[in-house]
Amino acid sequence: MPEGLAQIGEVAERLGLSLRTIRHYEEVGLVVPARTQGGFRLYSEEHVQRLALIRRMKPLGFTLEEMRDLLEISDRLTRGDDDPGLLSRLQLFEKAVAERADKLREQLAMAREFAEQLRRQRLNVPKTASAR
Repeated sequence: MPEGLAQIGEVAERLGLSLRTIRHYEEVGLVVPARTQGGFRLYSEEHVQRLALIRRMKPLGFTLEEMRDLLEISDRLTRGDDDPGLLSRLQLFEKAVAERADKLREQLAMAREFAEQLRRQRLNVPKTASAR
């Protein structure tokens, strides 16, 4: 195997993604790995970083199209594209991430309150009721 390239299993293990998920991202064009003559997928560090970015976006509810858009922005900026529209689009993603993270924090706080309410309720149940 060429130096600096990894097979799909190694990438999956490194990122905590399933093989099926990585193949899906390939099918929809978010990542396009090289192939050996035998058809094995080979992932560069750039591919791994793209998949890591996708992995971070997924729990925040970004769509495949939004992922594709951010990857395009990132690719163009990496290549030195100085289109000012790219930075404004990137700022929109920054704002969306912050808003979605805030919403997740609120949901987590509600879940913790709920768990605490259930714990208190369980501790306050009379012994006779819990013995039934």
